[in-house]
Amino acid sequence: MEIAVIGIFSILLLQALVWASDFLIPVTAACLGYFVLNRPRRLLARIGIPPVASAGVFTGILTALIVLLLVQLSAPAAQFIEDLPSLMEEIKDKLASAGGTLEAINDATVAAEEIIEDQDAETVAVEVVSNTGIAATLFSMAPGFLSRILFALILLFFLIASGDMFLTKAVQSFERFADKRRAVEVVHSIEDRLGYYLGGITIINAGLGVAVAIAMQLWGLPSAIIFGFMAFGLNFVPFLGGLMGATIAAAVAFVSLDGTWAAAGVFATYIVLTSIEGQFITPLVISRRMRLNTPVVFLFVAFFAWIWSIIGMIVALPILIVLKIACDETKSLQTLARFLGDLDGDTETEPEKA
Repeated sequence: MEIAVIGIFSILLLQALVWASDFLIPVTAACLGYFVLNRPRRLLARIGIPPVASAGVFTGILTALIVLLLVQLSAPAAQFIEDLPSLMEEIKDKLASAGGTLEAINDATVAAEEIIEDQDAETVAVEVVSNTGIAATLFSMAPGFLSRILFALILLFFLIASGDMFLTKAVQSFERFADKRRAVEVVHSIEDRLGYYLGGITIINAGLGVAVAIAMQLWGLPSAIIFGFMAFGLNFVPFLGGLMGATIAAAVAFVSLDGTWAAAGVFATYIVLTSIEGQFITPLVISRRMRLNTPVVFLFVAFFAWIWSIIGMIVALPILIVLKIACDETKSLQTLARFLGDLDGDTETEPEKA
């Protein structure tokens, strides 16, 4: 009976996560932002700045950055989206042309069509006309996307402006003083470690974006700044982000630079830059204690990508980090904490526990 209840609850929870994604995605982003910015808000409160003023400053800076980003990228992004259908068509034509990569497949397809046409059965030609292009679809999604950003910013403002109200309410729900103190320690640990991680990753990704933009400019790709911002955003996605960015850059290079070797060079350059970041820079900047079990990270990212699409891939790792920190700081969840961490992280933290 207990297993059945757990199974039903899990199914309903999954359905709720999918059904309420438009609401839960900005709420999740605002809560993560609250954990990151609450410690700076507390530091400002010590010098006499009220939480409302801190909330206004933080959300104002974020709003200005978002507006600046949209203004700077609106023209090149619109041009890129407008050229995307023709770009895909050019890639298809080059691959299927004489000497192209898909020449053999194209010849086989033509031969199969000729065999089918020789049959006696009558065929009816149906032409499907679609007036909805990629650009129109993306632009139709823009109002909903902007409304979620606005909702997340407003919620983040109220969360920061509330100060430690939520922490106080959580502490009041415990009866024992030891439990109250432990709850405060867990929240403070989440604020410190999550802020340290996201702050470090954001700075690293910004540096990667600049490096990619410069490299793409040197290769002669059009709108190189787009690839820089793309590298910055996609690098928040573990495993697939770098590969996706490299593939898109190589596809554009295949058409604009008119050569397979140039496309391969662009792809290799992108991969080398992301590999340097992932294998050398990030391990030096980010604490080893933040390293996680790689298969668990992959499954977590895949799950949130399934229910929340590309945004889910971005927020999956911060959510997993919050879960890992909470398990680290909770004695009864140490087994789960060791499972979520990798072997190096476990061996490093053992002396601290002794």
